[in-house]
Amino acid sequence: MAGITGDWEEALKPQFKMSYYKELYDFVLNEYRTKTIYPPAEDIFNAFHFTPLHEVKVLILGQDPYHNEHQAHGLCFSVLPGNDIPPSLVNIYKELHDDIGFDIPNHGYLKKWADQGVLLLNAVLTVRAHQANSHQGKGWEQFTDAVIEAVNKEDRPIVIMLWGSPARKKKSMLTNPKHLVLEAPHPSPLSAYRGFFGCKHFSKCNEFLEANGVEPIDWSLPKDN
Repeated sequence: MAGITGDWEEALKPQFKMSYYKELYDFVLNEYRTKTIYPPAEDIFNAFHFTPLHEVKVLILGQDPYHNEHQAHGLCFSVLPGNDIPPSLVNIYKELHDDIGFDIPNHGYLKKWADQGVLLLNAVLTVRAHQANSHQGKGWEQFTDAVIEAVNKEDRPIVIMLWGSPARKKKSMLTNPKHLVLEAPHPSPLSAYRGFFGCKHFSKCNEFLEANGVEPIDWSLPKDN
Protein backbone atom coordinates (compact mmCIF):
# COMPACT_ATOMS: atom_id res chain seq x y z
CA MET A 1 0.00 0.00 0.00
CA ALA A 2 1.38 3.39 -0.96
CA GLY A 3 1.89 5.40 2.21
CA ILE A 4 -0.14 8.34 3.44
CA THR A 5 1.87 11.55 3.67
CA GLY A 6 1.46 15.18 4.73
CA ASP A 7 -1.16 16.34 7.19
CA TRP A 8 -3.20 13.15 6.76
CA GLU A 9 -0.21 11.16 8.01
CA GLU A 10 -0.06 13.38 11.09
CA ALA A 11 -3.81 13.09 11.75
CA LEU A 12 -3.94 9.32 11.25
CA LYS A 13 -0.60 8.37 12.81
CA PRO A 14 -2.23 6.85 15.95
CA GLN A 15 -4.14 4.40 13.73
CA PHE A 16 -0.98 2.93 12.26
CA LYS A 17 0.13 1.81 15.73
CA MET A 18 -3.11 0.03 16.58
CA SER A 19 -3.47 -3.75 16.45
CA TYR A 20 -6.49 -3.60 14.11
CA TYR A 21 -4.43 -1.69 11.54
CA LYS A 22 -1.61 -4.25 11.60
CA GLU A 23 -4.19 -7.01 11.04
CA LEU A 24 -5.79 -4.97 8.25
CA TYR A 25 -2.40 -4.29 6.65
CA ASP A 26 -1.43 -7.98 6.74
CA PHE A 27 -4.82 -9.03 5.36
CA VAL A 28 -4.71 -6.52 2.49
CA LEU A 29 -1.09 -7.37 1.66
CA ASN A 30 -1.94 -11.06 1.42
CA GLU A 31 -5.03 -10.34 -0.67
CA TYR A 32 -2.97 -8.40 -3.23
CA ARG A 33 -0.41 -11.21 -3.33
CA THR A 34 -2.93 -13.99 -3.86
CA LYS A 35 -5.99 -12.49 -5.58
CA THR A 36 -7.04 -9.72 -7.95
CA ILE A 37 -7.85 -6.68 -5.81
CA TYR A 38 -9.08 -3.20 -6.73
CA PRO A 39 -8.05 -0.46 -6.84
CA PRO A 40 -4.38 -0.99 -7.76
CA ALA A 41 -2.34 -0.93 -4.53
CA GLU A 42 -0.73 2.41 -5.39
CA ASP A 43 -4.20 4.01 -5.70
CA ILE A 44 -5.71 2.88 -2.38
CA PHE A 45 -5.06 6.22 -0.66
CA ASN A 46 -5.62 8.54 -3.64
CA ALA A 47 -8.41 10.40 -1.83
CA PHE A 48 -5.78 11.57 0.70
CA HIS A 49 -3.09 12.22 -1.91
CA PHE A 50 -5.41 14.39 -4.02
CA THR A 51 -7.16 16.19 -1.14
CA PRO A 52 -4.96 17.13 1.85
CA LEU A 53 -6.78 17.48 5.16
CA HIS A 54 -6.25 21.24 5.38
CA GLU A 55 -7.83 21.65 1.90
CA VAL A 56 -11.00 19.62 2.57
CA LYS A 57 -14.10 21.71 1.87
CA VAL A 58 -16.55 18.86 1.24
CA LEU A 59 -16.71 15.22 2.34
CA ILE A 60 -18.73 12.77 0.24
CA LEU A 61 -18.89 9.29 1.74
CA GLY A 62 -19.22 6.19 -0.42
CA GLN A 63 -19.26 2.54 0.61
CA ASP A 64 -17.07 0.17 -1.40
CA PRO A 65 -14.76 0.47 -4.43
CA TYR A 66 -15.97 -0.62 -7.86
CA HIS A 67 -14.99 -4.25 -8.39
CA ASN A 68 -14.49 -4.51 -12.15
CA GLU A 69 -11.21 -4.03 -14.00
CA HIS A 70 -9.88 -0.50 -14.62
CA GLN A 71 -12.73 1.21 -12.71
CA ALA A 72 -11.69 1.95 -9.12
CA HIS A 73 -8.85 4.40 -8.51
CA GLY A 74 -9.29 5.44 -4.89
CA LEU A 75 -12.08 8.05 -5.14
CA CYS A 76 -15.66 7.12 -4.28
CA PHE A 77 -18.16 7.20 -7.18
CA SER A 78 -15.32 7.99 -9.64
CA VAL A 79 -14.09 5.70 -12.42
CA LEU A 80 -11.04 5.95 -14.61
CA PRO A 81 -11.48 7.46 -18.09
CA GLY A 82 -12.62 4.98 -20.71
CA ASN A 83 -15.27 3.36 -18.52
CA ASP A 84 -19.02 3.64 -18.74
CA ILE A 85 -20.48 6.01 -16.15
CA PRO A 86 -21.75 3.82 -13.26
CA PRO A 87 -25.49 3.98 -12.48
CA SER A 88 -25.15 5.90 -9.17
CA LEU A 89 -22.92 8.48 -10.83
CA VAL A 90 -25.40 8.80 -13.69
CA ASN A 91 -27.94 9.84 -11.04
CA ILE A 92 -25.46 12.19 -9.33
CA TYR A 93 -24.93 13.87 -12.70
CA LYS A 94 -28.71 14.07 -13.24
CA GLU A 95 -29.17 15.81 -9.87
CA LEU A 96 -26.26 18.16 -10.63
CA HIS A 97 -27.90 19.02 -13.96
CA ASP A 98 -31.27 19.68 -12.36
CA ASP A 99 -29.74 21.56 -9.42
CA ILE A 100 -27.11 23.79 -11.01
CA GLY A 101 -27.38 23.33 -14.78
CA PHE A 102 -24.42 20.91 -14.93
CA ASP A 103 -23.38 19.79 -18.43
CA ILE A 104 -23.16 16.00 -18.27
CA PRO A 105 -19.78 14.70 -19.49
CA ASN A 106 -19.06 11.41 -21.27
CA HIS A 107 -16.92 10.03 -18.42
CA GLY A 108 -16.98 9.40 -14.69
CA TYR A 109 -13.55 10.72 -13.71
CA LEU A 110 -13.97 13.02 -10.68
CA LYS A 111 -10.38 14.03 -9.92
CA LYS A 112 -11.24 17.66 -10.70
CA TRP A 113 -13.53 17.64 -7.65
CA ALA A 114 -10.85 16.06 -5.45
CA ASP A 115 -8.31 18.67 -6.55
CA GLN A 116 -10.68 21.42 -5.33
CA GLY A 117 -11.13 19.99 -1.84
CA VAL A 118 -13.87 17.38 -2.24
CA LEU A 119 -12.77 14.35 -0.19
CA LEU A 120 -14.27 11.39 -2.05
CA LEU A 121 -14.00 8.75 0.67
CA ASN A 122 -15.19 5.16 0.60
CA ALA A 123 -15.86 3.51 3.98
CA VAL A 124 -13.94 0.46 2.71
CA LEU A 125 -10.90 1.10 0.53
CA THR A 126 -10.28 -2.25 -1.21
CA VAL A 127 -12.32 -5.06 -2.76
CA ARG A 128 -11.81 -8.42 -4.48
CA ALA A 129 -12.46 -8.48 -8.21
CA HIS A 130 -16.14 -9.09 -8.98
CA GLN A 131 -17.03 -9.55 -5.28
CA ALA A 132 -18.79 -6.47 -3.92
CA ASN A 133 -18.29 -5.81 -0.19
CA SER A 134 -15.70 -8.62 0.05
CA HIS A 135 -13.39 -6.52 2.27
CA GLN A 136 -16.07 -5.29 4.65
CA GLY A 137 -15.46 -5.97 8.32
CA LYS A 138 -11.68 -6.29 7.97
CA GLY A 139 -10.77 -3.00 9.64
CA TRP A 140 -11.19 -0.39 6.94
CA GLU A 141 -14.32 0.94 8.62
CA GLN A 142 -12.41 1.75 11.81
CA PHE A 143 -9.73 3.49 9.77
CA THR A 144 -12.15 5.59 7.73
CA ASP A 145 -14.09 6.48 10.89
CA ALA A 146 -10.81 8.01 12.10
CA VAL A 147 -10.70 9.97 8.84
CA ILE A 148 -14.23 11.26 9.45
CA GLU A 149 -13.26 12.20 13.01
CA ALA A 150 -10.25 14.13 11.68
CA VAL A 151 -12.51 16.08 9.31
CA ASN A 152 -14.98 16.70 12.15
CA LYS A 153 -12.18 18.29 14.21
CA GLU A 154 -11.28 20.80 11.50
CA ASP A 155 -12.15 24.24 12.91
CA ARG A 156 -13.63 25.76 9.75
CA PRO A 157 -16.70 25.43 7.53
CA ILE A 158 -16.92 22.04 5.81
CA VAL A 159 -19.88 20.38 4.06
CA ILE A 160 -20.50 16.67 4.66
CA MET A 161 -22.84 14.83 2.28
CA LEU A 162 -24.29 11.59 3.65
CA TRP A 163 -26.13 9.55 1.01
CA GLY A 164 -27.84 6.30 1.96
CA SER A 165 -28.28 4.46 5.25
CA PRO A 166 -24.66 3.38 5.89
CA ALA A 167 -23.39 6.92 5.37
CA ARG A 168 -26.19 8.48 7.40
CA LYS A 169 -25.26 6.31 10.37
CA LYS A 170 -22.08 8.42 10.61
CA LYS A 171 -24.09 11.52 11.49
CA SER A 172 -23.61 11.02 15.22
CA MET A 173 -19.85 11.44 14.71
CA LEU A 174 -20.34 14.86 13.12
CA THR A 175 -20.57 17.19 16.09
CA ASN A 176 -18.80 20.32 14.84
CA PRO A 177 -21.25 23.26 14.71
CA LYS A 178 -19.13 24.96 12.04
CA HIS A 179 -19.94 22.20 9.57
CA LEU A 180 -23.03 21.61 7.41
CA VAL A 181 -24.31 18.02 7.27
CA LEU A 182 -26.57 17.19 4.31
CA GLU A 183 -28.48 13.88 4.20
CA ALA A 184 -30.32 12.11 1.39
CA PRO A 185 -31.11 8.62 0.10
CA HIS A 186 -28.37 6.93 -1.93
CA PRO A 187 -28.10 7.92 -5.62
CA SER A 188 -28.39 4.25 -6.62
CA PRO A 189 -31.16 3.53 -9.14
CA LEU A 190 -32.85 1.55 -6.35
CA SER A 191 -33.28 4.57 -4.09
CA ALA A 192 -32.52 7.85 -5.89
CA TYR A 193 -36.21 8.52 -6.53
CA ARG A 194 -36.88 8.45 -2.77
CA GLY A 195 -35.34 11.86 -2.24
CA PHE A 196 -31.86 12.00 -3.73
CA PHE A 197 -33.37 13.59 -6.81
CA GLY A 198 -34.32 17.10 -5.77
CA CYS A 199 -32.07 17.21 -2.69
CA LYS A 200 -30.11 20.16 -4.18
CA HIS A 201 -27.04 19.26 -2.13
CA PHE A 202 -24.66 20.82 -4.64
CA SER A 203 -26.20 24.28 -4.64
CA LYS A 204 -26.73 24.12 -0.85
CA CYS A 205 -23.07 23.22 -0.45
CA ASN A 206 -21.86 26.17 -2.49
CA GLU A 207 -24.26 28.60 -0.82
CA PHE A 208 -22.91 27.52 2.57
CA LEU A 209 -19.27 27.81 1.49
CA GLU A 210 -19.81 31.24 -0.06
CA ALA A 211 -21.74 32.48 3.00
CA ASN A 212 -18.69 31.54 5.08
CA GLY A 213 -16.17 33.19 2.80
CA VAL A 214 -14.93 29.94 1.22
CA GLU A 215 -14.40 29.53 -2.53
CA PRO A 216 -17.26 27.33 -3.81
CA ILE A 217 -16.73 24.09 -5.72
CA ASP A 218 -16.78 24.25 -9.51
CA TRP A 219 -18.75 21.04 -10.07
CA SER A 220 -18.39 21.25 -13.85
CA LEU A 221 -16.28 18.55 -15.51
CA PRO A 222 -14.52 18.56 -18.87
CA LYS A 223 -16.78 17.06 -21.53
CA ASP A 224 -14.13 14.53 -22.58
CA ASN A 225 -11.45 12.87 -20.48
